[in-house]
Amino acid sequence: MTTTANYRPPATFADLPGLMSLMTGDDKHDQAATSTLDVLWVLYDRVLRVSPQTAGDDARDRFLLSKGHGPMAYYAVLAAKGFVDPADLTGFGAFGSALGLHPDRTLIPGVEISSGSLGHGLPLAAGVALGLRARCLPAQGLTGSRVFVLVGDAELDEGSNQEAIAFARAARLDALHVVVVDNASSTHGWPGGVEARFAVEGWSVRRVSGRDHDALEEALTAGHSGRPHMVAAVVEPKSSAVPQPPAAQAR
Repeated sequence: MTTTANYRPPATFADLPGLMSLMTGDDKHDQAATSTLDVLWVLYDRVLRVSPQTAGDDARDRFLLSKGHGPMAYYAVLAAKGFVDPADLTGFGAFGSALGLHPDRTLIPGVEISSGSLGHGLPLAAGVALGLRARCLPAQGLTGSRVFVLVGDAELDEGSNQEAIAFARAARLDALHVVVVDNASSTHGWPGGVEARFAVEGWSVRRVSGRDHDALEEALTAGHSGRPHMVAAVVEPKSSAVPQPPAAQAR
């Protein structure tokens, strides 16, 4: 799959439902996708320093979708930003389509990791941040590469995440940013909220509404010198999810 130059991609959050409606099938994981929609949009519209033209540059920001079993919103945002041709969305999940039920980094422009098996995105992101440091490419002020990873609160039940959380703080990986979409689907939860799991290890943490675009932008770009950064983006509980209409957030 390649990007094309003969179409004009949508440029507003209000266009995303139309793009998502092009993807059909029984395996869409609608709630997993819609829970991440606002966070994904804010990242690609306001935060990430990456575009279809710079997706191969060393100095780009890296975004890793750990919650890969719900890629419908991810594909819609990539189409809105020109990484993917919107016409390809109709092939979602079909045989021979690049847009599989789990994103594949070898087939989709701009996708950094192939994901879907939960619990791997955060450890991978820590490794990427460490690798960028070794290559002298970590974020320094407004230059250099930053690493953002989106995880779900339930996948933090996987033990590999706790190892990554402890390691990232000990290694002072301040290029690493984790946004946890919290829809109250974890098995047991955490006293003090999901962010407490990171704060106890010395991370910089923020807790905001996962539907408030301005609050998300401020939290995702907050200063955190010498420490990795985590944002808890709280959305509707999975059992009663009624996503806010995108038009209400468009600006």
